[in-house]
Amino acid sequence: MKKGFLPICREDMRKSGIQQFDFVYVIGDAYVDHPSFGHAIISRVLESRGYSVGIISQPNYKNPESITIYGAPRLGFLVTAGNMDSMVNHYSVSKKRREKDAFTPGGVMGKRPDHATIVYCNMIRRMYPKAPILIGGIEASLRRLAHYDYWSDQLKRSILLDSGADLLLYGMGERSIVEAAEALDSGLSIQDVTFIDGTAYVTRKKEDIYDALFLPSFSELVKDKKTYAESFYMQYCNTDPCSGKRLAEEYENGRFVVQNPPAKPLSQQEMDHVYALPYMRTYHPSYEAAGGVPAIEEVRFSLLSSRGCFGGCNFCALTFHQGRIIQARSHESILNEAEQMVWEEDFKGYIHDVGGPTANFRSPACSGQLSRGACPKRQCLFPEPCKNLKIDHSDYLSLLRKLRKLPKVKKVFIRSGIRFDYLMYDKDQTFLRELCEHHVSGQLKVAPEHISDEVLSKMGKPKASVYRRFAKAYQDMNQQLGKKQYLVPYLMSSHPGSTLKEAIKLAEYLRDLGYMPQQVQDFYPTPSTLSTCMYYTGLDPRTMKPVYTAKNPHEKAMQRALIQYRNPKNYALVEEALIKAKRTDLIGYDKTCLIRPRKGQKPPSAPTASKPKKKKTIRNIHKKKV
Repeated sequence: MKKGFLPICREDMRKSGIQQFDFVYVIGDAYVDHPSFGHAIISRVLESRGYSVGIISQPNYKNPESITIYGAPRLGFLVTAGNMDSMVNHYSVSKKRREKDAFTPGGVMGKRPDHATIVYCNMIRRMYPKAPILIGGIEASLRRLAHYDYWSDQLKRSILLDSGADLLLYGMGERSIVEAAEALDSGLSIQDVTFIDGTAYVTRKKEDIYDALFLPSFSELVKDKKTYAESFYMQYCNTDPCSGKRLAEEYENGRFVVQNPPAKPLSQQEMDHVYALPYMRTYHPSYEAAGGVPAIEEVRFSLLSSRGCFGGCNFCALTFHQGRIIQARSHESILNEAEQMVWEEDFKGYIHDVGGPTANFRSPACSGQLSRGACPKRQCLFPEPCKNLKIDHSDYLSLLRKLRKLPKVKKVFIRSGIRFDYLMYDKDQTFLRELCEHHVSGQLKVAPEHISDEVLSKMGKPKASVYRRFAKAYQDMNQQLGKKQYLVPYLMSSHPGSTLKEAIKLAEYLRDLGYMPQQVQDFYPTPSTLSTCMYYTGLDPRTMKPVYTAKNPHEKAMQRALIQYRNPKNYALVEEALIKAKRTDLIGYDKTCLIRPRKGQKPPSAPTASKPKKKKTIRNIHKKKV
């Protein structure tokens, strides 16, 4: 294959000598030919199989003509909203419009529409009524069946119906896109391409849906949140490629959305092939005048070593997208990419990251996952580590050591998530030692998320005691090495299960540490997560027990303010929260108080709720300000 960017305009098409593309790929992002971008992988995989692909990046969604620059493709249109869900890309959790879009040249906001997948498909349908349309990417993948839409605060039907697309490819689509391309190339009608794992389609022929679990109908889901919670959990239990069943969901007018079982994970050899394709590893040069594409900076000098995550955090969509089985590249593949990277003009000697969804997962959780898949109703690390869990950092350590020895490499950092509980279960401290010695840039970012076991149980995270043990071990190891390095904990407010009581408990923990986080993530209910199901239904779908959920924007603001109680801008919210929770014992001049009384006011005469016992804490492992 000749190295170079794929065509992005009619002139490129003419120069390439192509009369008609096999596929036209409509994407909501700028065109970045780097393996961290889904559109780059899919287009390069198709190219490696002999199919031609023309890119239409961020078409003018107000003008359907912008979708016609190449004419109709021979096999079909491919559509993706981009590397991010378009609604998450556009709006903060408070539903306020973001100011910048990192996936657009110059970071300019507004170059793609809300619900971009639907809008692009409707444009194509208007201009090419009979053209096959295949949709994929994170936006389509997580909306493949009925789902809660946070931005409209209502249950929405499958994106297949609103987009009018013919086939939805969910998850990581390398296998399914090749099978779909081969089926269409053989002459099959898109309506007959109903047999590919990792896809979903619409049919009116119930008699043709075989070996499927029938979910409650959409009309039933809209009427009863409990029914939706039960239906969602059936989906959750069928996300594994080894044990997952075909699912069918009925809609109006006798239509069914059918989700085929998940695609099988890529083998190591297949993963290596995908990442060895001739990517240009940067954005298209036509974006240079606008200042380039900001998102490339996060990944340009980083290496992806694995996919999937068996961590199973309930607020994460990875279970529905990449799955729980780890797929890893070989050392040779990663080293080959690194050896190309170090000779790039702007490389300064620092590899920014070596990891994946969870950096220190490099192999399946247990040998059973290789043949039987992940357990449908059990998690590998929560609430306690499974007795069959394989805890071993030796392969990851070996890879990091090889990367450190490469010429021109000064430092290899680990910035993607470290699963600290998995690290703590490893009796061999070699990885912890080398992590502190070689791979931390003064601060290690970890995600305890909360300190209340009640909230952590709803998150699918380990108990707070595990994080405390890790913080102590991290401190001790840095002391042994003579290093002053700190932890930067990511924390989340307003997650289902968190009342003001739990939010205050977290504030007290931060008080005892002498630490005020600069970053706090308010829980964001995105499609297809267990936590979002809890948020919408008020039920834990695993147990069907009620879960308290903060939905009122003002209460959510109070919970967030408590985590940053030292910020003067948050004073009124913190005061209101403490009064409402009957914790006025935390308003005063004592060192245990969170805030002082307003000027001219006396502190409350007596606490109205008993103070929890103070626990021993570690102060000097967290920076007071980051």
